[in-house]
Amino acid sequence: MIEVNQPLKRELFINGEWKPAKHYKEVKSPYSNEVIGTVPVATKTEVLLAIDAAYQARSKMVALSSSERAQILENLARLLEDRKEEAAYIIAREAAKPLAFAKAEVARSIETYKFAAEEAKRIHGETIPLDAAAGGKNRLGYTVREPIGVIGAITPFNFPMNLMAHKVGPAIAAGNTIVLKPASQTPFSALFIAELLEQAGLPKGALNIITGSGSVIGDIIVTDERISMITFTGSPSVGIAIKNKAGLKRVTLELGSNSALIVDDGIEVDKIISRCITGAFSFQGQVCISLQRVYIHENKYDEFVEKFVKATKELKIGDPLDESTDISALISSQDVKRSLSWIEEAKNEGAVVMAGGVSEGDILLPTVLVEVNKEMKVSCQEVFAPIVVINKVKGIDEAIEHVNDSNYGLQAGIYTESVSTALRVADKLHVGGIMINDVPTFRVDQMPYGGVKESGTGREGIKYAIEEMTEMKLVVWNKEY
Repeated sequence: MIEVNQPLKRELFINGEWKPAKHYKEVKSPYSNEVIGTVPVATKTEVLLAIDAAYQARSKMVALSSSERAQILENLARLLEDRKEEAAYIIAREAAKPLAFAKAEVARSIETYKFAAEEAKRIHGETIPLDAAAGGKNRLGYTVREPIGVIGAITPFNFPMNLMAHKVGPAIAAGNTIVLKPASQTPFSALFIAELLEQAGLPKGALNIITGSGSVIGDIIVTDERISMITFTGSPSVGIAIKNKAGLKRVTLELGSNSALIVDDGIEVDKIISRCITGAFSFQGQVCISLQRVYIHENKYDEFVEKFVKATKELKIGDPLDESTDISALISSQDVKRSLSWIEEAKNEGAVVMAGGVSEGDILLPTVLVEVNKEMKVSCQEVFAPIVVINKVKGIDEAIEHVNDSNYGLQAGIYTESVSTALRVADKLHVGGIMINDVPTFRVDQMPYGGVKESGTGREGIKYAIEEMTEMKLVVWNKEY
């Protein structure tokens, strides 16, 4: 059994070495408010050292064969599998993620690194039929994909290990080096992976992890000319600021959403309630594709609301280290206050609370709201909390209009018995991904993942991230010379 109360202490990871810092900060449990460990607060000097280490290590990564890069990733997956229980407890402690969900995240991280190992072996270009043009006779053309260079990665708190895998895995597979800034609340997951990559055989300097102030570290990473690409997961406001500062750097942004589900007439409500509960309340709703809005046909509305509310009230609230816990603390007390204020605003404007709507300490009880209009924050903004709004519609066209009436567009879902309806919805919804007969919260780690509008730019999913993290080079031979 892992000693769950053991204090954690880490240093900066720069150029393959653990570097002490002048200043450290305590990291506290969102659930108990107890100190779980300390991490360094990096200065500008230390951030620049990390960037320099990554820049100098580019030649080492380029020199590795695809087989050697794949082997490093396979080694990492094996090492993580060996220590998966420890990894899950780290996530549960620093993020207050219920242990069952933390274990699932570790399992996904292992799988993600395995996918990255596989994709490392199939990065390739294509031949170009140059003689299709009159001037291309006797010319042979082909493309190759080369690593882009140094990747600046900024990861969030909600999937501290798996979202790191989605940035570090494809970066290594493609032969890049990385400077990573993890979320201030969840640094231990990233530093744990750094330890494993050190053992896995990653060249020194290929991965550098800097903890501390986002305003200090992030600005340097985004503006330093030695960094070729930024990959960021977080809020739209920060993502937009990054885009504006990045200049000619390539930028991938995953910025969240207020994901919606359409439920058509004719659906058996009993078959979808459990899945909808999972989509709405997994990890306290702190998921970029968490189910936030439900638009259900008026013929099924009353039955759906009754059964959804009943299932919501049966969720177990409590300690994230208890495997039976469904809902635990939000990441910060400030997020609890914000969520309660949004609920209060909705109530004052006519919304009805069917479940939850209150907090117990820093745990916001899972909340169901009905009669919510589209201007309320709980509907039009990303709640990132265990809050779901349910509204009735007269038909599919009305539902499509409501789903698209959003500044976001990450993923959406529809339950329907009609193939033609499913195809029409897939055609009409302006989102990055559409889940037919599933909630918008569905994701597996090899699929393309990303959004439109304020939900971001670019795509994750290992193969697709590698495309973002490589540059195409054209080679043309004159066969007559």
